[in-house]
Formats: sequence, C-alpha cells, structure tokens
Amino acid sequence: MRTDTGANRAWTRIAGDSFRSGTGQWRSELQDGGSVTAADGILDIDVPSGATVWFGQRLQGRYELEYTATPVSLGGPNDRVSDLNNFWNATDTRSPHDLFATVREGRLDEYNYLRTYYVGYGANGNTTTRLRRYVGDPDNRPLLYDYTQPLLTANEPNRVRIVSDGSTVQWWNNGRLVFDHRDPEAYTSGHFAFRTVTSHFRISDFAVWRPPART
Repeated sequence: MRTDTGANRAWTRIAGDSFRSGTGQWRSELQDGGSVTAADGILDIDVPSGATVWFGQRLQGRYELEYTATPVSLGGPNDRVSDLNNFWNATDTRSPHDLFATVREGRLDEYNYLRTYYVGYGANGNTTTRLRRYVGDPDNRPLLYDYTQPLLTANEPNRVRIVSDGSTVQWWNNGRLVFDHRDPEAYTSGHFAFRTVTSHFRISDFAVWRPPART
C-alpha cells in the first residue's frame, strides 16, 4: 500500500488489473482488428490501425492512475514506435450516463463527441506530445499544449502517472511532469483508456489510487 510520506497516511487502491486473468475488465474498440490480450502480467496491444482499450470501471473524485507501457520494436508487423495515448475522465455526449451505450469502432474522429482529457505522447509517428481537452464538439478538439519532446524510445518502459485532483490535471512520465494544467471547469469523473495507432505496446502494473483525505 502506498503512503503519504509527509504524514504517513495510507492511500487506498480503488482499482487495478494484474493482467493475469484475461481482458474482462477492458473494452476494446479496434478499427481494423489486431489483438488485445492479457496474460502473465502483461496487457499486449498489437494493432494495425486505430485502437482504444477502455477500462470498464468508471472513475470519479480525486485519484492517481499509474501504469507502465513499453513500445515494442522487434520487427513485428505493427512494431511502429508511436502513440502512447490516453483518454481519461471521458464521457460520450451521445450517451452521457453510459459510455459503452454508443458504438465506436476505433477511428479517431469517432471520439470527437467525448468530453475528456487526451494525451498523445509520441504521436504522429513519434514527433509530437500533446494535451487536448475534448468538449463534445465533433469539429473542435481544443489543444492545450503542443510539444516536440519528450518522445518515445523503442523498447524502453514509460512509467505513467495521471493525477485527477479537482481542477488539477497532470500527466507524468518516468518521474517527469509533462503536463500540469489547471481547469476551472474540470472533468472529475469518467472512463480511462489506452489509445494507440499502428503500434505494439506491452502494459503492466496498472493501478488507481485514492489519496488520503485532506485535513
């Protein structure tokens, strides 16, 4: 169990997956097929085009989400180092009370109806790293930050941490704060997803934590 070292207070693990018992906690939306499997501690996403893999449990309130993702580059047909992407606190304006009541098939433009945060880390052929705040408008995906680094490195792990704490929105990678955003109209509940395009990722150590109550 994690602790707050300043006050030695316990954090609470509210969700997670050891990736040893299949993909029952996940919903995959695959544009052109591919494979999403979970075994031996690894969620393996190996896809020829667009793919979104949703965590089935809706998250809300203050939380921190963590996982490790490694872009595979070992000569496989989809081993393109690109697109370690996430949606979080996502709802779909077409079915706001049930994200999965709307059918989506993995094309990126299908997600323009979401209200969500979106990070594209090493996207566009591993040339951009961006944070967007989707507003449910099919023609507008507001871009908050647009960087040309940091980017992905082939076969190197990325330890990601997402902070959802009221107006505070943060996305960390390997201990580096990549995005630190304050949102006066923050999204504070919804679903998390891995999103990628024509790539192969191995993901492990997925967990969601509730921080100690403020005193």
